[in-house]
Amino acid sequence: MAGSEVAVLGIGAGPANLALAVALEELAPELAGETLLVEQSEGTVWQRGLLIPWAQSQVSFLKDLATLRNPRSRFTFVNYLHETGRLDDFMSLGTFTPYRSEISDYLQWVVASLERVRVQYNRRAVRVDPVRDESGALSRWDVHFSDGSQVRARHLVVAGGRDPRVPEVFQGLPAERVVHSSEYSVRIAELPRDVPQRIAVIGGAQSAVEMVQAVRQDVPNCSPVLVVRGIGLTPYVSSKFTSRFYSAAASEEFFELGTEGRELVLSEMARSNYSGVTPELLDSLYHQMYRDRLDGKEALRILTATDVVSAVEEEDCAVLTLRDRRTGLESELRCDHVLLGTGYEPSMPAGVRRLGDELGLTELEVTRNYRVRTAKGDDGPADSARLYLQGVNETTHGIADSLLSTMATRAADIVTDLVSASGE
Repeated sequence: MAGSEVAVLGIGAGPANLALAVALEELAPELAGETLLVEQSEGTVWQRGLLIPWAQSQVSFLKDLATLRNPRSRFTFVNYLHETGRLDDFMSLGTFTPYRSEISDYLQWVVASLERVRVQYNRRAVRVDPVRDESGALSRWDVHFSDGSQVRARHLVVAGGRDPRVPEVFQGLPAERVVHSSEYSVRIAELPRDVPQRIAVIGGAQSAVEMVQAVRQDVPNCSPVLVVRGIGLTPYVSSKFTSRFYSAAASEEFFELGTEGRELVLSEMARSNYSGVTPELLDSLYHQMYRDRLDGKEALRILTATDVVSAVEEEDCAVLTLRDRRTGLESELRCDHVLLGTGYEPSMPAGVRRLGDELGLTELEVTRNYRVRTAKGDDGPADSARLYLQGVNETTHGIADSLLSTMATRAADIVTDLVSASGE
């Protein structure tokens, strides 16, 4: 198939690259006209795997794709509500956190509102080749897609998200029995509804508890068991003081810290984003379990302080060997399906690491403006092509890096750097 050429190619059309598209249209319209976003899915959907009707965002609507960079932007969430005739209704909700499905609809509205940046779906990148000129300087990127097409780009912005974490103990089970939270909404529809289903949910954070609540509605005949490594379910540790760490200013301060300082901040902030559950969801779960007991049924079991030490398939089910961390005693749990609320790998995604290998880099060093240092040394030729990473820089830019919180301001940083490249 015929190829094409663009100035900026964004891999992924989720919120990170859409924030970039919005910033390009408002700050660098000429460059926006030479920008293409490609997405392997059929459309833009936020948190596709857990797009549960009742689930709400955990981030304020003010942290949309534009407001913190430009409150007067036509791409703000407030303007989306106005354009869709729901501003009054949303105000009556009295909340800062929209439904997750509404955030997803907002992203689709943004795509439809773009005037210069192009977005193409059903395009899965299978290989990225860095191309160098005669001097050895990086001059462009050749990106190959599963349909045989190719796009040449001077600059590349990768925002494909992190790799789902599937603990090794579960990797021996057949794929049809294991469902990671990243694919829950799609995979759960495949389960039969007319026969009882034994379901084990692994994890003690938000995604695991959301799946426990959702699966009881999605698969009415199921008997879920929640297996939690901690001694109980705990809420996120958050306050008006910790929220400042989810800001552009905090990201800038974090970047200037040394390794020990960064590790300290990430460790202290972990429970504000990981290993916790929103208080509202915890209350809902407890009330549901209490009502179940009133009705004389035990629809959900929670096993705390428990490790899964092995997982094998026997005959028509998966058998999990559980170990109580308090007593050391082991027991078996037989189930038809295992739902993993185990989060995402903290390391760079496999695709990004392969790209680093292609560039001959032993590690990927990212600048304040999210650009990868592609040159191998200061004495070599200057690279004219640039590579940017979004959503995978928590160790250098802070805990908010993979969230909506700083996407608008991060996009401005990347656009500024792209414009400087155009002037070189």
